[in-house]
This record gives sequence, C-alpha cells and structure tokens, in this order.
Amino acid sequence: MARRKHSLAREPLRFALLGLGWLLIAVTPVIGPLPGPGGLITFGLGAGLVLKNSFWAKKHYCRFKRRHPRYGHWADWSLRRGSARRRAALAKQKQAGGD
Repeated sequence: MARRKHSLAREPLRFALLGLGWLLIAVTPVIGPLPGPGGLITFGLGAGLVLKNSFWAKKHYCRFKRRHPRYGHWADWSLRRGSARRRAALAKQKQAGGD
C-alpha cells in the first residue's frame, strides 16, 4: 500500500513533465526557422519527455519500432534507452559465439 501512495505522489509531476513535453513540441515550429539547431533540440527534448511520461506514446512507439526496426534503432540510440543497449550487447554476444 505504501508503494501505491508513493506512485500517486508522483502523478502531478508526471503530468507536469508531460505537459512540458507537449509544449516543447508545440514550440518547435516557431523556433525551427531560427538559425542553429534549436528546433531539433526542442523537439527531441519534448518527444523524450512525452515518451517517458505517456503510456499512449509508449504504446505507439513500440508499434513504430516493430514496423520499422531500422528507424526504431535510431530512436533508441537518440533516447539512450537501456533496453537498446542490452539488446545490442546480447546481439554482439550471440554474433561472437556464432563465429
């Protein structure tokens, strides 16, 4: 029961971060035309926050990765996902053992 209370205490923070992520994504077209990589940075940060705090976004991200594994690899790399590093290490082990 204590664990449930702890997770409920995080909900306002999770929604605030989700809102901030959507705000950064919405601001990207305004910042994009300015010189420099500002649009890429704001979109990347916003997408990362949304993906981290939204179950809906995670579900669609997983579906995207299944349909387009090559692009999913780049998304994992850019988000520095631990699961991507584990899969890469397992693939290297399997490849090294098969040689």
